[in-house]
Amino acid sequence: MNDMIRKTTLRKKRLLSYSVALASMFNISSSMAMDAVKTDASLFKGKAYSPYANRAFPAKVLFGDVHVHTGLSGDAGGGGTRLMPRDAYRFARGEQLISNTGLPVRISQPYDFMAVADHTDGMGMITDVISGTPNIMADSYGRELNAAFNAGGEAASKAMFGLIARFSQGKVPKALNYQPGNPAYRSTWERIVKAAEEYNEPGKFTTLIGFEWTSLVKGNNLHRVVLMRDDADKALMVEPYTTTPPLGSTNPRDLWKWMENWEAKTGGQILAIPHNGNLSNGMMFPLLDNFDANKPLDDAYLKTRIRWEPLVEVTQPKGDGEAHPLLSPNDEFADFETWDNANLDFSEKKMPKMLPGEYARSALKRGLELEAKTGINPYKFGMIGSTDIHTAISTTAENNFFGKHTADEPKASRASHLAKENKDLGLKRYGWQYGAAGVVAVWANENTRGDIFDAMQRKETYATTGPRIRVRFFGGFDFTEADAYSRQPAVLGYSKGVPMGGDLENAPKGKAPTFLVAAMKDPQSGNLDRIQIVKGWLDTKGKAQEKVYNVVWGDADKRKLDKKGKLTAVGNTVDVKTATWKNTIGDAELITVWKDPDFDPSVRAFYYARVIEIPTPRWTTYDAVRLGAKIPKQAPRTLQERAYTSPIWYSPS
Repeated sequence: MNDMIRKTTLRKKRLLSYSVALASMFNISSSMAMDAVKTDASLFKGKAYSPYANRAFPAKVLFGDVHVHTGLSGDAGGGGTRLMPRDAYRFARGEQLISNTGLPVRISQPYDFMAVADHTDGMGMITDVISGTPNIMADSYGRELNAAFNAGGEAASKAMFGLIARFSQGKVPKALNYQPGNPAYRSTWERIVKAAEEYNEPGKFTTLIGFEWTSLVKGNNLHRVVLMRDDADKALMVEPYTTTPPLGSTNPRDLWKWMENWEAKTGGQILAIPHNGNLSNGMMFPLLDNFDANKPLDDAYLKTRIRWEPLVEVTQPKGDGEAHPLLSPNDEFADFETWDNANLDFSEKKMPKMLPGEYARSALKRGLELEAKTGINPYKFGMIGSTDIHTAISTTAENNFFGKHTADEPKASRASHLAKENKDLGLKRYGWQYGAAGVVAVWANENTRGDIFDAMQRKETYATTGPRIRVRFFGGFDFTEADAYSRQPAVLGYSKGVPMGGDLENAPKGKAPTFLVAAMKDPQSGNLDRIQIVKGWLDTKGKAQEKVYNVVWGDADKRKLDKKGKLTAVGNTVDVKTATWKNTIGDAELITVWKDPDFDPSVRAFYYARVIEIPTPRWTTYDAVRLGAKIPKQAPRTLQERAYTSPIWYSPS
């Protein structure tokens, strides 16, 4: 196995030509200045000479963010964000803006698509609070917020977190809790939709229309971003759903019912994306019904959840949600940007028993267990990342991080700042704990609303923690070592297997699943350390297990697997004094074919690829160098950015 991996590692680093490499590896070209490779002639024999002719599979990887908040969200606008949806789209397209605190800012690379997803609860309220309309000033809490939000700075930030706390516990006064039917609610939704229409340019830059349904159950996060496939004509037919009774609800079942009714009325298509399960205190991926006396989940829940929620946002500034070190003690990369001390509003401490209901890998395993018992897998989801940024400025590059909230925009004190505290419970959260993440990547035919939405529906997506890493992942039963030498991974992948998000069934006798996985670095980021395949399966007792396999890695001539399958560390070239690093370790691209050595054809399983970069400077290190900031000792100075693909599932029937 080691010999095979060594042979299939394509070592092109340092002076790699990215324009050629990207075209060859991911846009299906067959020419590249590299070691001679052998193309499978049978793929083209008797067909058009051009390998691009009659192409019938997604050949474009598009990068975006579908979770951006602007000054129209109550907590964002209250905290000082004055940039609006049009500003967010301008920024995503590559224009330079002046930030909410007066700093010039531009994204490192324009996005291909984006969605503004402002909160629906209280939609339209924040502009009335700041301007001091008569109905707001007639309420004592409204007057308090008006003064604090207009004062700005620390007063606004404190009031913003106070508003979140009140909302978390259902204690926002009626005068401030705008709902559908309120003229300000309607006009704000129209403003959001019109901005999306104005900046949507099919083929160049796509805007998706959406909103955030912000369910909080006693401070436990059950948030969903809701996205539409369609244009303004359908989006404006129905005002968005909220979480406040009697018109709204915090129960996901009610959101799904609303979505069903929305499709029936508009004739459009819609989906929902859960996020920050790590702040749900075990509620996001339940085995029992959180809203019905912890009874077993019924078939209606299981079927409806996966019908409306094909994806999960697994990485963003409020912590990474792929895995947790207590749940995956044998995974050396499981402890990444971990938030695990409390729920969203700091009203309840985190307990270890809550963790399995919070993380994506654990949820995928729970899905296998539920499917074995009921025949339905409610957690058969793909993976994406986004920013959940509350500044309208979607920046994920560590050297360009403008913070989660306006109060977190660049300044020397932001890393050491005490962002949230519960003295009674002994809980604290500091500014340095926020991460500069993440990005959603989709494989699509064209850069349009329909194609991007369809890619999300079929789960041909992956998440990155910020960099624009290119990843292909295919599963089948007939991939061979030679396939890794072809510069046609997509042609081979689609012709011999299924892509990320797909299904494999009934292994042919004597065969185990094989996987073709290819990754290429972001030209502006670090080289690649390794690609891993994460497997989850059911053992003979029906209990879910997991294992992480190192399948291909950089510097393969110097690094070997030990007897336990562990790989020596890639090294670290970061100079924290200058916030620089050298791409003299790792590889610029990696590709291999891997066969599951522990396959049992009788049990359910899932597989997904995780791509790890070499260490690079974290945003805290850039703050220390550029701003002279004193960074707390416990704050990381470096990190290893990564990508998570959507899984491929195996079923014996």
